[in-house]
Order: sequence, then C-alpha cells, then structure tokens
Amino acid sequence: MKFPRLVALQAAVLGMALPMAAQAESIWHPANTEAGVTYHPDHFKSTKTRAQVVTEVESARKDGSLVLLQRGLPLPIKSSEAPKTRQQVIDEMRNETPEARRARLELYPGG
Repeated sequence: MKFPRLVALQAAVLGMALPMAAQAESIWHPANTEAGVTYHPDHFKSTKTRAQVVTEVESARKDGSLVLLQRGLPLPIKSSEAPKTRQQVIDEMRNETPEARRARLELYPGG
C-alpha cells in the first residue's frame, strides 16, 4: 500500500520539477517584479559560429539593412513584381473605377 503512494509522490514531484528545469535553459525567467521577467544572456546558446555571424553582419552592412536594424526601423519589403513607371501609376489612377477611387480616398484622407 505504501509503495504506490511513494511512486505517485515521486511522479508528482518529477512532474512539478520538469517545467522548472526546461525553463532554466531559457534566457528569460519569470520574476515577481513589475516587468514579470528577468533577462539572463549567459543562458543563451548559439548554434552559429563566429565566422557565420561575421558573414551575416557584413552582408547586412552591404545591403543597407544593418543601419535600419541598428536604429530599430523596420526592414523594407522587397517586391517580387517589376517596378512601375510613373506613367503606369498615373494611368492606373485615371482608369480606376469610382468605387476604387472612393475606397482609396477613404483609406488616405486628404486625397
């Protein structure tokens, strides 16, 4: 009778301890503060080599995205379509339907 209780108690303790063990590998830990978490950069484990990181930084510097990321700005979305000429855009606006024009004007106040 005591053996099943002991096994059940051990299983309960193990079940309670596993989430804490998994959380110790995270760089963010819960805390009883206003922020609710604490940051532990020493728990971070990288899968990249130093050479790979240096290569990524150099490519970001060359394409201009490093400057944007350093300032906290969003990266521009690269379109897969061919760019339109000024005349194509003007022609599209002149040929738009009244419903499309009304929707555009509602979306962008001031014309």
